Amino acid sequence: MKLTLLFLFFVLAILTEVQSSPEFPSHWWQEVPDNELASWEINPSSVKLSDGEVILSKRNELGLLSNFASTPFEFEGKKYATIEGFWQSMKYPENDKDERWSKAQWPFKRVEVEQMQGFDAKKAGSFASKVMKEMDINYVTYKGKKLDYKTPKKAEHYQIIKAAMIAKMRQNAKVLELLLATKKLKLMPDHTTSPSDPPAWKYYKIWMEIRSDLQN
Repeated sequence: MKLTLLFLFFVLAILTEVQSSPEFPSHWWQEVPDNELASWEINPSSVKLSDGEVILSKRNELGLLSNFASTPFEFEGKKYATIEGFWQSMKYPENDKDERWSKAQWPFKRVEVEQMQGFDAKKAGSFASKVMKEMDINYVTYKGKKLDYKTPKKAEHYQIIKAAMIAKMRQNAKVLELLLATKKLKLMPDHTTSPSDPPAWKYYKIWMEIRSDLQN
């Protein structure tokens, strides 16, 4: 990850401040009553500080690290409302020459998905995933190039997602501050995942990789 000198000074300043603050906010592990949890949601209290783990819950500021967070950013000349909107938009046809174009009555244009907030973008992506399954394809596209979608490798799709997350962090100071404030904690998702999920899907692990780059 290339850092400008100004950004490097900013990172060092935050790291210095973070290192002088030994405590983590207790509400990061606050228990949520079972009847208040969403069907997909993992309780923040399901992990312990003593084990060095924390859930990236959308119920507190750690939710800024979620792909769903409203953190507008610009990436390679285009503006996006959320990482989730960027992510799900790649499942949509880029234009009427795209082979996916005629395979469904698409509810949105790709540019519309790019500007969607978290859950709306996720819903739009779920529709596209069904089309992908019906077409028996395992790719998304970016700038006209097909990228393997479900792959155990940290391939091009992974690298693009990571680069977009770095852009989000660099353009939203609170995201950078929060990421560094987690220090060495193991970041965990607030929703159910599978061990077989591709690396590009594991945003929490990507954040730890980015954090390690910054700390080093």
